[in-house]
Amino acid sequence: MPNFNEHIHSKLPKVDTNIFTIMSRLANEHDAINLSQGFPDFEVDPLLIKTVKKYFDKSYHQYAPMQGVLKLRKEISKKVNQLYNNFYHEEDEINITSGATQAIYTAISAIVKEDDEVILFTPAFDCYQPAVELNGGKPIFIQLKAPDFKINWEEVKKVITQKTKMIIINSPNNPTATVLEKEDLLQLEKITAGTNIIVLSDEVYEHLIFDDSEHHSICSFPELSDRSIAVFSFGKTFHVTGWKLGYILAPKNLMKEIRKVHQFSVFSSNHPLQMAIAEYMENEDHYLSLNYFYQKKRDLFLSIISSSRFDALPCKGTYFQLLNYEKISELKDTEMAKEMVIKNGIASIPISVFYHSYLNQNILRFCFAKKEDTLKRAGDILIKI
Repeated sequence: MPNFNEHIHSKLPKVDTNIFTIMSRLANEHDAINLSQGFPDFEVDPLLIKTVKKYFDKSYHQYAPMQGVLKLRKEISKKVNQLYNNFYHEEDEINITSGATQAIYTAISAIVKEDDEVILFTPAFDCYQPAVELNGGKPIFIQLKAPDFKINWEEVKKVITQKTKMIIINSPNNPTATVLEKEDLLQLEKITAGTNIIVLSDEVYEHLIFDDSEHHSICSFPELSDRSIAVFSFGKTFHVTGWKLGYILAPKNLMKEIRKVHQFSVFSSNHPLQMAIAEYMENEDHYLSLNYFYQKKRDLFLSIISSSRFDALPCKGTYFQLLNYEKISELKDTEMAKEMVIKNGIASIPISVFYHSYLNQNILRFCFAKKEDTLKRAGDILIKI
């Protein structure tokens, strides 16, 4: 019998089970508090659930339009125009996707070809690099370091070549909880002016930004938005990560190419959930109040662990808090994370796994999108370490 495995050449030979699956599995095995994977453990707004049930009862059980439900696209257009002073047409510049990860993969697949170079800032969310490589592109990494993880735009200029097809940015950033300032976007606008470089902006935590700061969306910069693709998430915004719904914005010429890929990957996304979210978005308080909601959780978590030996790094957005443990242990962050699950009963994520090459900075990432009781129990454990 032939051994078919000998003839299978992996397109992602270095990719294994991701760290989120590993840490969540360890948390389950050791009955640990799971602050590793980024999902809430509190209930969804009952009004949203009631609205979903209404549309299930109305029999929205067949395919939604490939572009997404028109009512939802109109709500998105209105929201983006109000927040970022830029109009995206619901017909040919907005598309509903099956989560932000699908949107990102689809955008990269539509744009990146063999030998194209894509600039990535690490630590970065883990879906960017594989998507680039699967499409024959070459990731060009720029490594950012604690505590501020600031982008050096002069370094960016040096790595741009004739082959640079795309630059991927993420703000608010997972895993660093940092945000890009207005000056960062102006620098990016200047660097890409007069080039064919496309910017892919991951903005899934747009409404989770703290201390009266402002989210600087790429949509707010006219010269940038004309060459940019922006990705957003309903899962992050409405505490429904398991619904896997998001959306993508792009100028008409780019959206035309994105839809060519989208229609052959998922074609369309969950119909009744789209209808429910469209109605739910009519009240803008459902998303504009999120920053205060999550800032309260961040502040609670920080106050609980204030007497611990962990040092908290600035958290300006997302629902993740980075903690430095160098006063506690000399273990590598991957080893420290596993030890804390097994010995202490709390799960986190080592941020070295978000780098393209190993860089240990003695930092772990903790998710605070949790109930008050969960945060208090987690804090009690951290204080004792």
